[in-house]
Amino acid sequence: MAKSPRKIRIFSALEVANLCGVVNQTAINWIRNGYLKAFMTPGGQYRVYLEDLVAFLEQRNMRIPAELDGSSKSDVDWSCLAIIDDDKVLNDIIKTFFEKNDTPFTILQAYDGFEAGALLTEKRPGFVILDIDLPGLDGNQICKRIKTEPVFGKPFVITITGLDMPGTKENSLQAGSDAFLPKPLDFDLLGSIMADFAGKVR
Repeated sequence: MAKSPRKIRIFSALEVANLCGVVNQTAINWIRNGYLKAFMTPGGQYRVYLEDLVAFLEQRNMRIPAELDGSSKSDVDWSCLAIIDDDKVLNDIIKTFFEKNDTPFTILQAYDGFEAGALLTEKRPGFVILDIDLPGLDGNQICKRIKTEPVFGKPFVITITGLDMPGTKENSLQAGSDAFLPKPLDFDLLGSIMADFAGKVR
């Protein structure tokens, strides 16, 4: 049986203001100043998606109203692992490694940023192995989005890279990566890290 689509919740500026305990103009100012992501209707009214409102509140350590708490919680698939790396050979090797070790994960693969975005939002994997040196993309920015935007559900992220530059590891961890591994990969260590993360959600 097919899953029913998740209901999309959208709020007006006035509803945002009421939820946050501020006046309407304050909510409008948040939007106009670029603090709160919103879109405008054909009639010129601001509208805010639930995920963007929760992200705004979380980033500023503001109280999340009871009406929203729980409604944005992700249904992350903790049995699912996503491998995001444009090196198709390595991507396949990582997939084969986990398959041969009889791990309980459903393994998904993406080879570029576009595929990765679609995969992460649709499948919502609980674990992500992310190459931070994807062509034309800043992998650390992708990592930061994965870890901060509610739509992704805050999965565990392991960043990997062949880059050998000062601060590479530190920058990745600051972006929210739960673990960092340089290439060539230490597969025993990768397996150990994954087992540790998996143990935290069981």
